[in-house]
Amino acid sequence: MISNVRLRDLPTFIHTTDTNDVMVTINIKQCELDAPAADGILLNTFDDLEQTSLAAIRERLPNTITIGPLISLPSYLPSLTSSLWKEDNVCTSWLDKQPDGSVVYVNFGSITVMSTEQMVEFARGLDGAGSPFLWVVRPDMVRDGSLPEGFVEEVAGRGLIVGWCNQEAVLEHRATGGFLTHCGWNSTLESLRAGVPMVCWPFFAEQVTNCRYACDEWGVGIEMARQAGREEVQAAVRELMGDRAMRRKAAEWKEKAEKAVTVGGSSHGNLERFIQEIARVK
Repeated sequence: MISNVRLRDLPTFIHTTDTNDVMVTINIKQCELDAPAADGILLNTFDDLEQTSLAAIRERLPNTITIGPLISLPSYLPSLTSSLWKEDNVCTSWLDKQPDGSVVYVNFGSITVMSTEQMVEFARGLDGAGSPFLWVVRPDMVRDGSLPEGFVEEVAGRGLIVGWCNQEAVLEHRATGGFLTHCGWNSTLESLRAGVPMVCWPFFAEQVTNCRYACDEWGVGIEMARQAGREEVQAAVRELMGDRAMRRKAAEWKEKAEKAVTVGGSSHGNLERFIQEIARVK
């Protein structure tokens, strides 16, 4: 559980000190009334990742069941995907040409939007950082513009810009060494599962909380300001790619995540017991 919590570390929908705020009231109701009425609560996390928080939750909700990290179905079922966007298949072939651990993967999720000004700062910061990068730029990501004119041509060979990609495949690729992310929970957990450290640029909701955990509790993240200039982007990426201690920590979390979902692991056992319970009830 986070110590010395700041107001800005809480999910954005409860950024308030008013205990009568409507969103605070709704969340209290869900936790105090709705959740205890459930036979079980499944969480996409694993015990080693959030030990203290899970212990506190289980004092009130003993049927809290961790089954994560959830990952995609095996590669023999490639046609099944939950992606909101069409994936670009050029990513893997491009990554295959890059040195191990050299690439910065950049993806701000499926709904984050930003101004042209912020997009330009990210573009110039990534260009100046010096590492090869794979950047997912959705068609609707920029509110009032696009990438700087000529940028794609400027970075050709050392920067690949695509509309969408298979994120798990990119994070698991040997060439990927860092992840510039919005800190959505799926992205955060996939990064931990792959052993890839992060530069964190949270946008809204619980992303700010995930950012605080990644940076201060798990030791695998570097927080970046909401209005990040090119110098800050460049510095954060350089720090990320050069921080061997952070890479070692990320590798430790990868090992723990894998252990949780293998036979004998906490999440594997929890899921088996849950399935048995469902079968018994039927």
